Amino acid sequence: MKFGLLVFAAASVLAAESGNANQNSLKPLDSHLFHSLNKLSPPIVLPDQTRALYTASRYDPETNKSFSFLSLLDTVSGQSTQLTPEMEGERISSPMWLNENTAGYVFKGALYQHNLQPSINGTLLYNTTVGISSATYRAATDQLFFLADVYSDGNISTVAGYKEKEKNRTDSAQVFDNLWARHWNKWMTPVKTNLFSVKLTLAENGSLGQAAHEVNLMQGLAPSMDPLLRWEAEGYAVSSDGQHAAFVVRSPSPDLSWSTNVDIYLVPCNGSGQPELLTEAYKGAASNPVFSADGSALAWLQMETPGYESDIRRIFVRNITTGQTHSVARDWDLSPHFMIWSADSSVLYMLVQSRGDTKVVTVNVLSGARAELTGSGCTTSIARLGTDKLLAVYTNTTETHDIYTIDVNNVEAPMRRLTQVNQDKLHDVYLGEAEDFWFAGARNEQVHGWMVRPHGFNASQKYPLALLIHGGPQQANGHAFSFAQWNPNMYASAGFVTVQINFHGSPGYGQNFTDSIRQQWGGLPYEDLMKGVDHIIATYGFVDAQRLVALGGSFGGYMANWLNANTDRFSALVAHDGEFNLISGYYSTDELWFVEHDIGGVPFTASGRPNYERFNPERLAAKFKTPTLFVHGASDFRLSLEQSLAPWTLLRRRGIPARLVYFENEDHWINHAGNSVRWYSEVLGWISQWTTAPPAPSHGYQRTPNLAPNHGH
Repeated sequence: MKFGLLVFAAASVLAAESGNANQNSLKPLDSHLFHSLNKLSPPIVLPDQTRALYTASRYDPETNKSFSFLSLLDTVSGQSTQLTPEMEGERISSPMWLNENTAGYVFKGALYQHNLQPSINGTLLYNTTVGISSATYRAATDQLFFLADVYSDGNISTVAGYKEKEKNRTDSAQVFDNLWARHWNKWMTPVKTNLFSVKLTLAENGSLGQAAHEVNLMQGLAPSMDPLLRWEAEGYAVSSDGQHAAFVVRSPSPDLSWSTNVDIYLVPCNGSGQPELLTEAYKGAASNPVFSADGSALAWLQMETPGYESDIRRIFVRNITTGQTHSVARDWDLSPHFMIWSADSSVLYMLVQSRGDTKVVTVNVLSGARAELTGSGCTTSIARLGTDKLLAVYTNTTETHDIYTIDVNNVEAPMRRLTQVNQDKLHDVYLGEAEDFWFAGARNEQVHGWMVRPHGFNASQKYPLALLIHGGPQQANGHAFSFAQWNPNMYASAGFVTVQINFHGSPGYGQNFTDSIRQQWGGLPYEDLMKGVDHIIATYGFVDAQRLVALGGSFGGYMANWLNANTDRFSALVAHDGEFNLISGYYSTDELWFVEHDIGGVPFTASGRPNYERFNPERLAAKFKTPTLFVHGASDFRLSLEQSLAPWTLLRRRGIPARLVYFENEDHWINHAGNSVRWYSEVLGWISQWTTAPPAPSHGYQRTPNLAPNHGH
């Protein structure tokens, strides 16, 4: 269903989406409702600061179709106007302002313009022989910037010819001489993503007067000897005056698979000069370039430790005119991941994880002085709104993502909510609050977690517990409403006390805490999780210690396998795209830098091999005894399918209940909404099956597992 063609005002926002009704009268959050919720894009502010554009999308589980549309937000009144009808299929993306009366957006690889009148389709403005993405427009120079996939000559006009030659090949062989043969979910090909600009002359009504030839802003980079390892843009930024662009690329070299060297280049937007390398002094990953409001400076985030993808991100600022660069706030022990400039270019507004929240923090670019602007919950995007406000997308455990304003001059002022896009769907639905707790974990250090109580909670009853284990491992659970597979309220609505723990290795608790997981994969995190579960059971009498399940994806899936090898206290486990064998996993993964840093060395040397064997679940295969559901995507090149096939084979061969759910069109994640519906059905069904009745009395960590009859396929 649509969430309103025209209006909903901020004044009508009086309560949280779950409402003030008695919890017993609220419905559980079911899978179909969950997957039909509206999702917002970050808003794009008009230069007059009174309006913003955003896109919204939704999925219809009944028809298995997805829809999206463009909306206009009045940032003063909070009124939203739906501009386009719902568009089926590929999402509308890259909302932009072409002028004060004309919006632009990308749909199915082409640029459309819209005159801001409600409920009408946009008109095609600019199209190429290849699809464009991540587009933005600079009215000061009449230039459109975008990413597009091209062949080795970097020319859009020749792509069709290359594709025709590929189609007429008599063989399908792909030949690789370097290890960067595949990444995430795709094999390397001669086609690479490049950054382009094109001058668009617009008429007063916003229609296209003339389009010049596209300029490849990466053409000045040195040619690569291997066409499969050519330069590829991973992101970019353009100054507000349209004079300069900064783009993020990996330097094409034979060590791509074991190097985290990601660079930033600066280039004139008209293509008149060669790209200038700004990050030559560092061999870690650079990211998030952003120009100051006046275009005089460029800031970016820089990791300085080679080979470590979770190194702390330092803030660097470069004067465009003088070339002088300095680092800001080096005493800060947290790692920001996004930033924008203030209107007067004196302050950077940062997004940073901190103790389960994602906060907005101001950083003075000269002194490094910092101040927090937000508290609990997670802010996922920010944009400048005038000189004294930010337009932000914010969420917490009980509220989906919506648009708010933040007063940057008054940290005591509450955020002002402008949208409430899921109010009609969630007003009578149970969404449990996250109840934080701390406990003495590994090394006797304080570890943070939280619990969500089950739907229909009654303190006099006993409930099963679901432990959700995050991936990374240098990631963290957050006080946010997740649209993915690990939303705690989905498990709470299924009747589980749902627990999330930010174990050693999680960001947001100081860099030493993040770094501590190195060579400790099965050590400190395992101890944290076991002690965290002990703490919950000892603290809350409504948790049934005989009905515990644990679930995780990626590193969380590895941990599910490690739990299977080291404890039998869980009635069932779920391992999504997890790792079973650290030795074979090393030889088949796409990013060697990750395991070489985290586990320590390489498994083919006498010094490195013991590091891989120490916490290798496969080494303890004879101890596996817990019923486990394995989930895997065919195109996961981070952890190949065999990492789930192997432990599934182990359990089935030993007569232990196990099930494999295989998605042939997924990768490391579940990207298709229909598959996500099935994922939740399988996972919730599995953990419910093994916790419907208390098993035999436990003897702590050593109890004999309750092996119910196998109902797997």
